[in-house]
Amino acid sequence: MHLPPEEMSAVVTRLKRAQGQLGGVIAMIEAGRECEDIVTQLAAVGKAVDRAAFLTISTGLRACLVDPENNAMDAAKLEKLFLSLA
Repeated sequence: MHLPPEEMSAVVTRLKRAQGQLGGVIAMIEAGRECEDIVTQLAAVGKAVDRAAFLTISTGLRACLVDPENNAMDAAKLEKLFLSLA
């Protein structure tokens, strides 16, 4: 299934934010920051990436519902994608 870039702008925004957060985590490690601070930021990065993935799947589901003829994806494949995030 093809997802148009204009519909994926929110995903790109989230991933760019996560990219910035990840850079911050690397800087924290290199600066010798406390473990608790590093783990807290890693958790935030993980949540941002997870949300981007769920948003991608929801965009795909919406595309399938709106135009099923041009966005054919069977239920098993969608389920596999969704569960890969668990």
